[in-house]
Amino acid sequence: MAVRVGTCGWQYDDWRDAFYPHDLAKTKWLPAYAETFDTVECDNAFYRLPTRETFEKWAASLPDGFTMAVKASRFLTHIKRLKDPEEPVKRLLESCTGLGDRLGPILVQLPPTMKADVERLDGCLRQFPRDVKVAVEPRHDTWWTDDVRRVLERHAAALTWSDRLGKPAAPMWRTTSWGYVRLHQGREEFPPDYGNSTLRRWLRQIDETWSTSDEVLVYFNNDPGAAAVRNAKSLRSMTNRLVS
Repeated sequence: MAVRVGTCGWQYDDWRDAFYPHDLAKTKWLPAYAETFDTVECDNAFYRLPTRETFEKWAASLPDGFTMAVKASRFLTHIKRLKDPEEPVKRLLESCTGLGDRLGPILVQLPPTMKADVERLDGCLRQFPRDVKVAVEPRHDTWWTDDVRRVLERHAAALTWSDRLGKPAAPMWRTTSWGYVRLHQGREEFPPDYGNSTLRRWLRQIDETWSTSDEVLVYFNNDPGAAAVRNAKSLRSMTNRLVS
């Protein structure tokens, strides 16, 4: 099982000194990040989609084998709520494919108030080429149905495993040959950190669900105070011991 571990974003001011050298220019943060991790989720694309030229510049600064997942624009997910997805998906792909072979999955995170709409989900996933991986993160309980699971499986899209305060926020469905996990907030003594026992539980669940030939991407979204960096390093160390 190939488990890649990283964080949701890399441009947080309070990571200076805690992760990045104090005098390192922000324009150098991404290649510096890639010296420690081999994957990252570009979550700022949710708020403002970078240009293709920006993605190309990032790709040129990253080492071979590095993977950047991209969070789909809120225009598609939160404003349009997956309605009329053709143009926003086309615009997203025109930009992020500038990453070339560094492009990882596209994350489609749905609003917590959006109830299940199988037709809209199906219509959205149809816009993505089969060679582009897509992970979907619903956040309303009405999505946990067999119909939704079948749509994800039909399009080879991953149901994103996620959590709040160390507890799963979605069913542990395996809907395709790879996995996508987002860990939002731990409940360690000093939140939003995760304790090692919680990280070990997640790793056991991953190990029990996917085979040694499958790839699973795990991203920490608890960025305040560089908690995401600490926890990602801890989980990666556990992963290394698991496969050694």
